[in-house]
Amino acid sequence: MMTTPFSLGTFSVIGCPPFAGIVIGDRVIAVTALQSLCEKLGFPLSAPETVFGLLQMWDLNFPALQTGIANLELTASQPMESLALDAVKIHAPVLYPQQIFCAGANYRQHVIDLAVAQGHGANDTTSTEERRAHAERMMDERIASGSPYVFTKIPSAITGPYDPIILPADTTQADWELELGVIIGRAARHVSRTEALDYVAGYTVVNDLTSRDKVYRPDLKAIGTDWLLSKSAPSFLPMGPYLLPAAFVLDPQQLHITLKLNGQVMQDEGTDDMIFSVTRLIEYLSQHVQLWPGDLICTGSPRGNGMHYNRFLGPGDVLEGTISGLGTQRNFCVAES
Repeated sequence: MMTTPFSLGTFSVIGCPPFAGIVIGDRVIAVTALQSLCEKLGFPLSAPETVFGLLQMWDLNFPALQTGIANLELTASQPMESLALDAVKIHAPVLYPQQIFCAGANYRQHVIDLAVAQGHGANDTTSTEERRAHAERMMDERIASGSPYVFTKIPSAITGPYDPIILPADTTQADWELELGVIIGRAARHVSRTEALDYVAGYTVVNDLTSRDKVYRPDLKAIGTDWLLSKSAPSFLPMGPYLLPAAFVLDPQQLHITLKLNGQVMQDEGTDDMIFSVTRLIEYLSQHVQLWPGDLICTGSPRGNGMHYNRFLGPGDVLEGTISGLGTQRNFCVAES
């Protein structure tokens, strides 16, 4: 079915709870307002109040939304009420996913640059040349025979696409990592990479913020990383502005990621530099865990992080992150009070 491309998001107006909305151009239509039209056309919507609810029955709800939008002219006698985007607050499109998975070290150039800049902690005495050579060898091995490296991030880290980023008082190296977010639309277990995209509801923009000075735990030696302390502070996962349904994305490996810090471009890379594609990440995850509708997969960060520039976030900094076709988020950094 051909229909007007649309995005989904979560919005609110003063005095009202958040609601799921359809974005067409610069207007928002509440999904609940479309419900009666969809029912009249024989395509009832399930749980239309929230985006998370819509995702639970995505195989039925997405064609219903398409049908309703394609037939909006049927409401010409009583036009469908809509709101201007600048008249609503825009929240993260999926407010409370059950699970968040993050692919680490998933862009070739990013891993090499990060390994050169970061090494293996404060006591690493290897030279820049040795670190780069080691990282390049590691990448060659991963591409040839490796598997993804995935960790989890907690849902309370999520914040809206235009909300402030709160820099923890005990962090001195808060860093950005703009990434393509994949939102699951069907329960997935033991899914092959050839079928993986059938389980994707849509895509969004995410910024997997990291406290670099909290990543390594010298007291734990071989255990190494501490993702709870370094990744999951409140506001450390700006998400959105919208969910763009997968049907409107021809190829998730042909998108472009751009992050600006105070107007200066810091990250500028295509998703084709991923070591493990979206399909391989879904295949890997579903072999080991159960994926549920609404789950979020952060697919890894391209090069150009603060660690590379030795420039970390401070109060007053502004991050602007864009992925082609998915929109732009803009977050102002503030100190934790």
